[in-house]
Amino acid sequence: MRYVSDDDKHWAELKNFGHKHVHIPEHFLREYDRLLMGGIWVQLDLRHMYDEEQKGKRSPFWIDSLKPIQLATFDLDEYRACRSQFTTDEWIDLLLRTIGLEPTYFSRRQKLHYLVRLIPLAEANYNLVELGPRETGKSYGYQELSPYTILLTGPTTVANLFFNMATGKMGLVGIWDAIGFDEVADLQKMPKEVVTTLKTYCESGTFARGKDSLSGAASIAMFGNTNQPVEVMVRSSHLFMPMPDVIREDMAFLDRIHFYIPGWEMPKMKVDFLTNHYGFVVDYLAEALRELRKHTFTEVLDHHFSLGAQLKSRDVKAVRKTVSGLVKLVYPNGELSKNEVSELLELALEGRRRVKEQLKKMGSFEFHQTSFSLIDNETREEKFVGVPEQGGRDMISLDPLAPGSVYTSSVDDHAKVGLYRLEVGCSPGTGKLKIAGGVEGPMRESINRAFAYLMGQKVKMGIGL
Repeated sequence: MRYVSDDDKHWAELKNFGHKHVHIPEHFLREYDRLLMGGIWVQLDLRHMYDEEQKGKRSPFWIDSLKPIQLATFDLDEYRACRSQFTTDEWIDLLLRTIGLEPTYFSRRQKLHYLVRLIPLAEANYNLVELGPRETGKSYGYQELSPYTILLTGPTTVANLFFNMATGKMGLVGIWDAIGFDEVADLQKMPKEVVTTLKTYCESGTFARGKDSLSGAASIAMFGNTNQPVEVMVRSSHLFMPMPDVIREDMAFLDRIHFYIPGWEMPKMKVDFLTNHYGFVVDYLAEALRELRKHTFTEVLDHHFSLGAQLKSRDVKAVRKTVSGLVKLVYPNGELSKNEVSELLELALEGRRRVKEQLKKMGSFEFHQTSFSLIDNETREEKFVGVPEQGGRDMISLDPLAPGSVYTSSVDDHAKVGLYRLEVGCSPGTGKLKIAGGVEGPMRESINRAFAYLMGQKVKMGIGL
């Protein structure tokens, strides 16, 4: 459907019919506003009648009746009202069944990570990365769930992605709601200029081409495969290793990523995982998520929590956008309790901290503050959120320590904190002191003095022969 100013009317284009100038009554456009966007399948009755008096372009084809097969209008208030009829668990399961998965096979944490994949569809200018094993369905949502997303499978250009100065046409960021980059390792040959422009776009949603400053609302999602177990990557390098050099070497670009999904926690797809239960029609969910992009819930966490001191401005922005996206998916009516806010906030903090932990490994001095936390506004209790793969969560056990064990910390000249666990072992000896090599100065003197005192007081201490 398109409006032609010379004719002062809308013309319908029927792809299967092969005709671009079909008369359509205006009331159909008011009743089914999505017809104006195009790409809608409909059933219609077509009439052939040539009108000599018709002004403008003459066409003998008229639409008498029209009935959309796909969703042609969407009511957000109705969608929100229906959400109130479900519990949170029921609603999450409904969303998973909509994307074709049977929720009974997955943990609560896995379910939420599946929903995080959909945040770019509901949140404008959201930047997401997922790296993990193959066959986990990372890019499925950008191929099958929404007509407003596009999945790129190779390098692209500035003209294609942002703005073509030769033709004056807007690029992908101005056309689509979300752009997915599949197999990021294949982007090695992508021009450096694309990453540089993308870096500016991911920060503010704007970019410059020629003399003009332009903007877009498309979210960016990058998916890639890992070739090593996560334990090996954590110990030997960092979790951005699967990225191509053109992206990995630009830490400023990586710092603009709002969430890193731990793809190694997602199971490989099996036939058993596919559901045979009811869910939404995917077109309906796509329309809901697109409509929710017009709204924001970035301030919802302020009712109950504050963010810790080590979160910088980009960290705060990332966490707020993640919470907002999850609220749109799970609580589109905006009604959620303190515990529900806490669950979403902790997940958002973890996903952003995973990004910062890798940046700390790549450039430790600049990104050393990664102790992310949330503070309860009522009790002022501070809770720190870690990343499981690096032992950041429950690093120190709450159980009593074994005899001879103690935790301690130290601070170096650059204000970096190190945490250590010291363990003392005991074995039969000869009664003589032997100091290992490498212990010199005041420490050697202190050990000799302590041993001399022990030898002088051993009878009183009950350890003499």
